[in-house]
Amino acid sequence: MDDRTLIEQAKAGDKRAFTELYHRYRQTVYSFSYAVCHNKDYAEDVVQDTFINVFRKLHQYDGRAKFTTWLYSIVVNNCQMHNRRTQLEQATISIEDLADAERQRDHPIEFPDREDYHPDAIVAAEELREALYATLQKLPLDYRLSYILRDLEGLSNEEAAEVMGVSLPAFKSRLHRARMFIREHLRDFSA
Repeated sequence: MDDRTLIEQAKAGDKRAFTELYHRYRQTVYSFSYAVCHNKDYAEDVVQDTFINVFRKLHQYDGRAKFTTWLYSIVVNNCQMHNRRTQLEQATISIEDLADAERQRDHPIEFPDREDYHPDAIVAAEELREALYATLQKLPLDYRLSYILRDLEGLSNEEAAEVMGVSLPAFKSRLHRARMFIREHLRDFSA
């Protein structure tokens, strides 16, 4: 069943249709949220909050934008709210708690089983991924969201600007600054 049909059925109160939308987009929301925060628990909270908001606001979706664009705008708002809520908590967390969290965190990206992967290539790719996530966490949230929406999630500049509720030039400026920051911090990985 296509998204439009599922959305119309969910708007009409069909819980199975909403459940199907949830299953169809849960991983997308989780992956995006994890890229924003690099924290499994935070990402799970954002997924939960996002689908609660989708359930409450689905009647407001008018179909003019793609469903994924509308969904990303909800995720971005939830990420921003979670970021504001946790800023004080993060400022008061102990160094020991940070070290424990670092050791226990989950990695949502897995390498496929392929015979042509060499261990050194896998290690290098993992190191680059970790460095990228660490660098993303250093960016202001608006720059981080711009980079993730465009370069990791693959939205067009126009779609990402719409999701973030900013003009196209403002979005491009944020994206450019984010890319420059990441390029500078990851230059040791370029060979």
